[in-house]
Amino acid sequence: MTIRKNEINMLTMLSIMALVLMANVAFAEDSMTWDKTFELSDKVNHEKVSYPNRYGITVSADMYTPKNMDASKKYPALVVGTPYGGVKEQGAGIYAQTMAERGFVAIAFDESYNGESGGEPRHISSPEIFTEDFSAGVDFLGTRPFVDRNRIGAIGICGSSGFALKAAQVDQRIKAIATASMYDMSRVIRNGWEDSMTDEQRTTMLTELGEQRWKDFENGSPMLPEGFPDTPADSIPEGLDPIMSEFWEYYAMPRGHHPRSHGPFTATSNMAFANFPLMNFVKDIAPRPILFIMGEKAHSRYFTEDAFELAAEPKELVIIPGARHIDLYDRTEMIPFDKLEAFFTSNLK
Repeated sequence: MTIRKNEINMLTMLSIMALVLMANVAFAEDSMTWDKTFELSDKVNHEKVSYPNRYGITVSADMYTPKNMDASKKYPALVVGTPYGGVKEQGAGIYAQTMAERGFVAIAFDESYNGESGGEPRHISSPEIFTEDFSAGVDFLGTRPFVDRNRIGAIGICGSSGFALKAAQVDQRIKAIATASMYDMSRVIRNGWEDSMTDEQRTTMLTELGEQRWKDFENGSPMLPEGFPDTPADSIPEGLDPIMSEFWEYYAMPRGHHPRSHGPFTATSNMAFANFPLMNFVKDIAPRPILFIMGEKAHSRYFTEDAFELAAEPKELVIIPGARHIDLYDRTEMIPFDKLEAFFTSNLK
């Protein structure tokens, strides 16, 4: 059989188109792969979204909407931040999905430089940029046709509680804020655990971090401490202190393990936290309300208790009996979702 030149060109074009279509199908299937530490609810719709923050970094998020949502109407919305070192596929996604079941549009996002969000080098931690990421989430939600931009709130979990509060201190678009298992990362890095760091120890720490910056510059990349294992661990290693053991139980074991959740951040990230207080203007959030949630047995209680004292009214403190710090990441029977629903329904209207 004789095949003319134009027929060869046509066959080549068809082959290329077939490959493109196959690639698009593969991409679509990959984008729909459920990669969370929890099951997808049949009461919500899920969509992967992305948007820029004001630094031009692309933030990646999971958006959850009520299954029966009428897109011609406008709904209240929530921006949900991750525990410090976590990703949106873990606890933040549980909060966002559950609040979507209850009628809210909710996004759980990866902080810049982490998870599926953009930014280089990877695993940088920045109190200013992580705070900005909350406002970037408000930018995105407030421009959705089915979101009422005057009814947007924020939920912070663990370290992101501090970033949510910091964002709300200047971003008046955030109308109500809830925190769960709060950590004030600037305070603990600058002052040590329970404010036990001396001035001399702080000077030593900052001197060492300054030396590390020279090493990072010469190496062409920042030093990143070893993180949690790539695959789930079977047990907690011997010799870990009680706090680290608790985090290992969540991040390193099947309960909450996710391959994109590395844990530690680049070492020199700590310099920014030592220089960037998170709670200094928390009174300015008033008269917008804050709901503080903490576990009765949480090792982190003092961060929530002290932030609650600093905040102006209206504010409320909820203590969950028997709950540890990590239990408010994923224990849905302990997380007070009824309270969160009532709080945001009342204050986002």
